[in-house]
Amino acid sequence: MKFKLIYPKWEKLERQTRFTLPPHGPVVMAAALPDDVEVEFIDENVEPIDFESGADLVGVSMMLTVQTKRGWEIADTFRAKGIKVIFGGIATMLHAEETQLHADAVFLGEAEGRMEKVLADFKNGRLQKTYNYMQDFPPIESVGTARRGILNREMYNYRGVQMVDLVHASRGCRFNCYPCCVNFLGGRRFRPRPYDKVIAEMAGIDNNRLFIVDNSLAQDKDWEINLFREMIPLKKKWCCHPIEDDDKVLDLAAQAGAWFVYQAIFDTSDFIRERIKRYHDYGIGVEGSILLGLDNHTEDYIKRLVDFLLEIELDMAEFTVLTPFPHTRTFDDLHNAGRIFSYDWNDYTCGKVVFQPKMLSPQQLQSLYYYAWDKFYEEEPQNYRMFKLLKKVVEKEKADNTYKPRVRP
Repeated sequence: MKFKLIYPKWEKLERQTRFTLPPHGPVVMAAALPDDVEVEFIDENVEPIDFESGADLVGVSMMLTVQTKRGWEIADTFRAKGIKVIFGGIATMLHAEETQLHADAVFLGEAEGRMEKVLADFKNGRLQKTYNYMQDFPPIESVGTARRGILNREMYNYRGVQMVDLVHASRGCRFNCYPCCVNFLGGRRFRPRPYDKVIAEMAGIDNNRLFIVDNSLAQDKDWEINLFREMIPLKKKWCCHPIEDDDKVLDLAAQAGAWFVYQAIFDTSDFIRERIKRYHDYGIGVEGSILLGLDNHTEDYIKRLVDFLLEIELDMAEFTVLTPFPHTRTFDDLHNAGRIFSYDWNDYTCGKVVFQPKMLSPQQLQSLYYYAWDKFYEEEPQNYRMFKLLKKVVEKEKADNTYKPRVRP
């Protein structure tokens, strides 16, 4: 059976450096397919789709809301040729009803242990319109090693530097952050994978640099401690979302190769100042994730926030505009208040204002978004700050003999 799996292109943040990471969702889903399925994977962000090449079944994997309309176009094109199309991924779950209009089937939920039935239904001409496993999670022990062999790895280099490979050590999240849809997607229960499976997967990745994509590693202190201890012998260098603010945890994370963290920065408090300092004390860099457009944000507040980020010597910053994704508390609040003025999913890039802010006009917030990017990177451009982070990890790799030079053209 020939299965063509497609990851639609999407618009990057306007001010962001133009590199592309290998996607995670498609390679995890591909691992859940039976061994006799021949997978052709196309990441439209790095290579074009050949709509004329044959396939028995096409899968469209969508992670982001901004991918949905392109995903629908791709599906409509294949279906016009008589080829059936199934959708899956996070954005499919967020936009299930709309996506059904462009699909022969939609798969909702986690794929492990479920794809044999889906493909059997397809082969027998009984493909169902919806396979709904939302909140019906497979045993976490059944999550296997992602099928990274389907990736065209040469496409994921930036100026000769291989981009990080994505891997996950857990699913679910016990937090319920205001703009986040993980509660809807993966549940409020933290579900860690067995250590041996996580370590075996990391060890088998032909890349010394990883991105651990778990929603937050700061979910269970004992689990974190044991995970980092197991990771130390791998000598991998990695980035992740927040780590527990605990001396023992941070020390073990550094020993295990923590390179930098993506840390949400939501105010100018001493708590945030100390949080960043403590990461730095353990040699861990910080890329701040800064959300603009909350109800307490004024022009003066946002400008003071940018000054604060420079003052605390944040390594990198990624500014985004509050975006009301479906199935979040943000969407419910803004939609019910009539404050969303665009439901065009192509606008949901996290870099465009699609709602009426409380203290600003939409135009003011859009302008302040650009101001934040430009002001933060005014004296040290983004590429230079990235180089400084890369230089630190290269020094660590050379010290433990894991450094691989970049591939020069």
